[in-house]
Amino acid sequence: MAERVQQPPAKRLCCRPGYNTNCRQGQRAGGTLCGGSGAAQGGSSKTQTPESLLDISARKVAEKWPFQRVEERFERIPEPVQRRIVYWSFPRSEREICMYSSFSTGGEESGTSGENIDETRLPFRRGIALLESGCVDNVLQVGFHLSGTVTEPATPSESELVCSVSVSFDRCKITAVTCSCGNKDIFYCAHVVALALYRVRKPEQVKLHLPISETLFQMNRDQLQKFVQYLITVHHTEVLPTAQKLADEILSTNSEINQVHGAPDPTAGASVDDENCWHLDEEQVQEQVKLFLSQGGYHGSGKQLNLLFSKVREMLKMRDSNGARMLTLITEQFMGDPRLALWRQQGTTMTDKYRQLWDELGTLWMCIVLNPHCKSEQKCVWLRQLRRWNSIDVCPWEDGNHGNELPNLTHALPHGNPELLHKGMTSVTNMEGWVGHPLDPIGTLFSTLLDTGRGDEEGGNAFLDFSGTPKRLEPLFPAQHFLDDGQSFVALAVETALIGLGQQRVMPDGLYAQEKVCRNEEQLLAKLQEVELNDALVKIFRKQAVFLLEAGPYSGLGELLYRESVPMHTFAKYLFTSLLPHDAELAYKIALRAMRLPVLETTAPSGDLSRPHHIVSMVPNRYPRWFTLSHIESQQCELASTMLTAAKGDGRKLETVLESIQKNIHSSSHIFKLAQDAFKIATLMDSLPDLTLLKVSLELGLQVMRMTLSTLNWRRREMVRWLVTCATEVGVYALDSIMQSWFTLFTPTEATSIVATTVMSNTTIVRLHLDCHQQENLASSARTLALQCAMKDPQNCSLSALTLCEKDHIAFETAYQIVLDAAVTGMSYTQLFTIARYMEHRGYPMRAYKLATLAMAHLNLSYNQDTHPAINDVLWACALSHSLGKNELAAVIPLVVKSVKCATVLSDILRRCTLTTPGMVALHSRRNSGKLMSLDKAPLRQLLDATIGAYINTTHSRLTHISPRHYSEFIEFLSKARETFLMAQDGHIQFTQFIDNLKQIYKGKKKLMMLVRERFG
Repeated sequence: MAERVQQPPAKRLCCRPGYNTNCRQGQRAGGTLCGGSGAAQGGSSKTQTPESLLDISARKVAEKWPFQRVEERFERIPEPVQRRIVYWSFPRSEREICMYSSFSTGGEESGTSGENIDETRLPFRRGIALLESGCVDNVLQVGFHLSGTVTEPATPSESELVCSVSVSFDRCKITAVTCSCGNKDIFYCAHVVALALYRVRKPEQVKLHLPISETLFQMNRDQLQKFVQYLITVHHTEVLPTAQKLADEILSTNSEINQVHGAPDPTAGASVDDENCWHLDEEQVQEQVKLFLSQGGYHGSGKQLNLLFSKVREMLKMRDSNGARMLTLITEQFMGDPRLALWRQQGTTMTDKYRQLWDELGTLWMCIVLNPHCKSEQKCVWLRQLRRWNSIDVCPWEDGNHGNELPNLTHALPHGNPELLHKGMTSVTNMEGWVGHPLDPIGTLFSTLLDTGRGDEEGGNAFLDFSGTPKRLEPLFPAQHFLDDGQSFVALAVETALIGLGQQRVMPDGLYAQEKVCRNEEQLLAKLQEVELNDALVKIFRKQAVFLLEAGPYSGLGELLYRESVPMHTFAKYLFTSLLPHDAELAYKIALRAMRLPVLETTAPSGDLSRPHHIVSMVPNRYPRWFTLSHIESQQCELASTMLTAAKGDGRKLETVLESIQKNIHSSSHIFKLAQDAFKIATLMDSLPDLTLLKVSLELGLQVMRMTLSTLNWRRREMVRWLVTCATEVGVYALDSIMQSWFTLFTPTEATSIVATTVMSNTTIVRLHLDCHQQENLASSARTLALQCAMKDPQNCSLSALTLCEKDHIAFETAYQIVLDAAVTGMSYTQLFTIARYMEHRGYPMRAYKLATLAMAHLNLSYNQDTHPAINDVLWACALSHSLGKNELAAVIPLVVKSVKCATVLSDILRRCTLTTPGMVALHSRRNSGKLMSLDKAPLRQLLDATIGAYINTTHSRLTHISPRHYSEFIEFLSKARETFLMAQDGHIQFTQFIDNLKQIYKGKKKLMMLVRERFG
């Protein structure tokens, strides 16, 4: 709290006795003062004596009447009566003092810095520590004014600090505070707390005087002059200028001060027009909120704003008028936030955290305007204020469609089913739902009933005043009188929540409004889960569950369902788990009915598994945009998973749940998750596998395969591998089944490279303990699958098919023939080279050679592709041909010459062919000729000429765009070319002519030609 050192102005004027009733407002009524000391000052006594009538009446008057009204009502007020009224006017409860000096009256608290701090450093706790340490001194009460000094003990880093504190009070409320510590905060400082608590806990030790004006009335002229002169002498440096100014004004007949009867008295209490409320530093509230908003959600500002909102709620709960006052100050700062105009200008939406703060702001205003204890005049003031704010352009709109009327549902019903409208006690007549509504009627009513019920169970709300003594706070009204026999507020709270959560309501438009619906539902369910169920509550659960199932359009779990209705998955999961131990059949009925998600249905389903239901669109030809659909589908999946887990070991229920999943869940990823969940539950290590649940898991996996077969899914490979694992756990018949129907589940590549390969692995055989007959049956199915896949997709499946068919000659030959048939048009050189290498590795060199020649026909290497990945395949094919014999080499060289234009590759092939004689590895009983092949004869002459030609073409191509930095590289290239030229009989002459041509054609490249002459002459 920003405690200012200057004293607050006096609240009213006080006159000498004897002035008539025509004096200005604030004058003192006629009468004489009574002398004598009042009754005893202590608020309590060790002896148990009845409270005096004086104290009873004085206490009531002190609570309700401003002191001016007391003076106006009675001509003479005896001094003992005045003393008791003054005595009882100070607050007697520590709860309000705590509320105004800390964020909450107990539990976890945070400092205004935005970080969690030591609870002992909070103003209220520090004030208690100062009080208990004897740091409060010089306490004096003069009328309605309390003053004293509070000493902060010295610390290693700070010296001792003595603070002068003063407190004004009226009708049991602290109305003004000042402290010389200079601390600025929303809440009272520790020194104010220490002084106030001293007065609350030790009232008998506080010297009490009547208001100073009463004392002055008893003085004669000489005494008054002496009093004033002594006062000026003691404080001459501070008050002398003011004293002289006042003296001048009093001596001036026409001065304003002489036009008013009486004089101010800061100790005389409140006037009849003063508002009776606790001191709240408005300036600091505004500054703090403005600071938090400027931080934009960083440094815990959002948390601090929520703590301020909680403080407003606390004030409202205690019927403190400062609740509305503080909320007004907060709202003004929110409306002045510069980000609102910026977002409006940019057309962007506010952040979620910021919007939640606005939601809380609106909720608190609704609590204020709906307060039944509020006067109608005050409501009119707030209404004007709210309208003024609403008229400001930057005032944010609520994201949603609350308040729009719903079309008449009778016209939207399917023909022949009007009776469904009359099955329930109510019908949906408005698009807004109770859960997710801005007013939050269900959440508010639930919390109110639950808090009331728990308070009754605990025998009243106990409040610890931090002195160690628990005090009972009596309820504001006898709540139990509103209950029928056997009822409880907790039961009413639970039933209210169940009714609200089960209401069929329309999903609102807008991302934030939809998120709010989900968030409110989850928050309400979280509160419900904190309530421990007993027999009475279980009875309520059963009653509401049956009603929701049998109700008409009121119920989100009834037979009539609208396409745009908010799904019941989260609520149903809670009902299911709550009812399962007590009524399993009812629990499953609720959960199965709630599995529906009609917004994703292209056609209206016939109904749930046991009874028909209907899906109706409330807005014709409208496909709603659900921003929270992903979250909703996740909740649907969670509900299904919960049912699967509970149904383990019950075949009938598992089958029913499976049918519901297959019918209502449309997301392949969620079905896959359910399949995995079922698999994990079925194969727990501490028990034997549950075969029925395993089959459910497999069925779900098969559905995933069918759903994702023709769509892109990045988890597809993982899904296929998992399905094979699941089928393996189910048994050999499951593996055989998925292979026989592979075309409905897998792509050809998946079927051969993953499914069949895994099935045929030794790991699977060992895992299933297969005998020879079972192994052969699986192998036969795998070969059949492989051949079918090779026919359908030879490019990607041929190699896998050949591998799978190796042990069956007929199947292998069939696979080989499929490759040959597809090689001409349907396969790339890379695929053919790969299969060719496989054939050589398996001991089929002639088949490898055949496939290599077919691959060469598809290949085309240009002059500059000297790093092409196919070069190794070309070299391997030539080496294979060379090893098979002269005829094979002679047949492949024309293919090489046609396909390869890269000079370096051709020269490499040429050199390899001249190093050894063809047919070095005699195969198929062929004999090695033992002679090197001549470069002057076919087929090497053709290869040599092609290589020389490739060098010539490449040279001209490179010289077209050559740069000086590539000159040295080009000279090296010509050196390699010369080596190839010299392999021919007339190669030297050809190369010389080639160089001469270059010099003539490219004579403009003088530096390059000079390098050519230096190297080659």
